[in-house]
Amino acid sequence: MLARLKWRGAVASFFAAAAVAVFLLPAKAQAPSGQPVTIGFSMALTGPLAANGKQALLGMKIWEEEINKKGGLLGRPVKLVYYDDQSNPSTVPGIYTKLLDVDKVDLVLGPYATAQAAPAMPVIMQKGKVFIILFGLDVNHEFNYPKFFAMIPTGPDTKPSFTDGFFEVAAVQNPKPQTVALVAADQEFSRNACDGARDNAKKSNLKVVYDKTYPPSTTDFTPIVRAIQAANPDVVTICSYPLDSVGMVKAVNELNYKPKMIGGAMVGLQATVFKRQLGPLLNGWVNYETWVPAKALTFDGTEAFLKRYQARAGAEGVDPLGYYLGTWGYAYIQILGEAVQATKSLDDNKLADYIGKTTFKSIMGDVKFGKGGEWAQGRMLQVQYHDIKSGDLEQFRGMDTQTVLTPAQYKTGNVIYPYEKAK
Repeated sequence: MLARLKWRGAVASFFAAAAVAVFLLPAKAQAPSGQPVTIGFSMALTGPLAANGKQALLGMKIWEEEINKKGGLLGRPVKLVYYDDQSNPSTVPGIYTKLLDVDKVDLVLGPYATAQAAPAMPVIMQKGKVFIILFGLDVNHEFNYPKFFAMIPTGPDTKPSFTDGFFEVAAVQNPKPQTVALVAADQEFSRNACDGARDNAKKSNLKVVYDKTYPPSTTDFTPIVRAIQAANPDVVTICSYPLDSVGMVKAVNELNYKPKMIGGAMVGLQATVFKRQLGPLLNGWVNYETWVPAKALTFDGTEAFLKRYQARAGAEGVDPLGYYLGTWGYAYIQILGEAVQATKSLDDNKLADYIGKTTFKSIMGDVKFGKGGEWAQGRMLQVQYHDIKSGDLEQFRGMDTQTVLTPAQYKTGNVIYPYEKAK
């Protein structure tokens, strides 16, 4: 009898211990079920902006996979619904109309680039949707739409932000430059950035001796560079799109033109494909970047994301490093997802209210939106490229061939000035 009681006690103790053990096991995310939460957007997957758009899309896909492994949003799986806008602004309104009226997506995100985001705005506003765009400059200035947010670290003073650091560096050189040339593509982003450069030149007391735009279809930049050279400015500020940026760098080198400082707001030079293509031709150029792999710019989750991204980049045929748009593509959908989780809602009004008053901890650092949906505080970098010896990928993985010049809190070294000393 005693033995039987001991046996029963042992069995009871075993099951009690097992129950406690099960209770203490880490909880697994419940598999998402039901109709997917659909997030719709257009992205430049072909055309001149594709090198950046494709890496942004891979960043977004990685977020989609991760969130679904964690249980999705609101207990439902997440599905991205996207179309190629072909780097062509005229395709964008039709894409967003289809996403909202035909696909009936739950949420939308903006496309990449100013020229693409602006034509989407009337469609978005008519439907009252939250709209976080990716790297659009001053898009909401004319619309003043309260549910708009820009994932770009320009800060509240948008137009000057791309060249603030460029002029800041020029202003402290000895002797100080006296004259500047301004040249821009005749497109919305470039004109906006050049407006800001004009303001910065005025604040720096630099005399503008050349100020012109060129057609977006331009392929030969030699006549433009010759005209700038004839004006003989001390420094040259260029506001350009990717293929223009490459053309400008090549033309300056071919003509052996050596102003004291050159660069500014050139889209494309951030992409690894163009860095590798230009190689040593980039030495000495000073240009904006939005992120570089410096210690002060590595935040919670940054390295883990880049490891996942870079492991897949080859098979996906995208930028092998993902520093420019891969990271930001992940971060802007990360913010939308966190807003849904926090509000437990897909209601655009609730989401807009939450996004507008929250500081988000993203893989790109703290993000707080302010007036007009722009960042409350800017963090645009000016970087100088130097000591590039070839197009070898490894040269661009770390900080050996680039120096952060501004802002001061992220500075990693001093400018090589004048420009020809870095050649």
